Amino acid sequence: MRKWRNAVVTAAWVALGTAAGALGAWQLASSDGAGGAAHSRPLDEAAVRRALAASSTNPPPSSPSPKPPQEPPPSSASPDPSPERSTVRFTGGAATVECRADGTVRLISWSPADGFHIDDDVERGPAAVARLEAEPGDDDEQADLPYEIRCTADGPRAKVVPDTDDD
Repeated sequence: MRKWRNAVVTAAWVALGTAAGALGAWQLASSDGAGGAAHSRPLDEAAVRRALAASSTNPPPSSPSPKPPQEPPPSSASPDPSPERSTVRFTGGAATVECRADGTVRLISWSPADGFHIDDDVERGPAAVARLEAEPGDDDEQADLPYEIRCTADGPRAKVVPDTDDD
């Protein structure tokens, strides 16, 4: 009984695959390759001239007509566009930060490296300095790594600073 059921299931899958293939072949054979009419025929010289004349007066729909800009382009006096985001990596993990035009930094997200976790006391900014602390997992011998993250001319930089916790 089980072999018979497996044979029926296999036959159904084969029939489904064959039907899908046949449908695809039929659609391919019935199209003219350009998405036009299902039954195309070669054009005579007069039909070619009419088609060329029609295409010169009516541009194809795929070529957009020029449109005036919706808003004027930003001037040099306008504020800086969106802040630049980048990733800074450090021993205890990595952080995605925004360096803003005013020189401030804002932590967007952070993730610890293997064997570390990021302390909950994160100072995200925006500020001149953002702070977070990478703490080792189960290894009591390794010290916590408090970081300050600043934006510099070369991009964001993370620097280990002295631990100010009063543990």
